[in-house]
Amino acid sequence: MSKQQHINIGKISGVFGVKGWIKVFSFTDPRGNILNYSPWLLKKDSETRVVTVIDGHLQGKAVVAQLDSIDDRNQAAGLMGWDIFIMPEQLPKAAEGEYYWSDLIGLHVETTLGVQLGVVDSLLETGANDVLIVKGERERVIPFLQKQTIMNIDMDAGKIIVDWDPEF
Repeated sequence: MSKQQHINIGKISGVFGVKGWIKVFSFTDPRGNILNYSPWLLKKDSETRVVTVIDGHLQGKAVVAQLDSIDDRNQAAGLMGWDIFIMPEQLPKAAEGEYYWSDLIGLHVETTLGVQLGVVDSLLETGANDVLIVKGERERVIPFLQKQTIMNIDMDAGKIIVDWDPEF
C-alpha cells in the first residue's frame, strides 16, 4: 500500500497587514491547530518551498501567520493560492482506536463476507457522524461507526472490514 507522502492542512488565502503576514484557510480542527505545525511545505503547480512559521493566531474566523523571511505585503501576496502541507511524522500519534483521515484514504474496503467494495477515496463530516466515500465498481457512502458498520481497520494489511450490504 502506498502511503501519502504529504498531508494537505490548508491554503494561503490572503494577506494580513503590511508586514508580510498571511491569511490561512485551515483544514485542521480546530482551525488554529494549523499553527502547531512547522515547517510547512508550500506547493503551487510544480513549485515547492519550505517555510518556518514564526508567529500566528486566530483573527476573527481566520487564521493569520507570520513566516520566516516573508516581511512585506508584496512577498505575502506572492504566496496567495499556495497549498500548505506537512509530513505525516509531524502529526501526534493517534490514540488507540483513533485514525487520521489521511491514514484511511487509499485503504481497501471489503465486507465481513469478503466482498470487495473498493478503496476509500475521501471522508466527509455530516454532523451526525463521519462517512467513508468508497470508490469501486460504483461509489458508496458508508457511515464511519466503529463496531457498527466499521468492524476492523487493519493498517498493516491496508484494509477496512465493514458490515455493509454490497447492494446498498
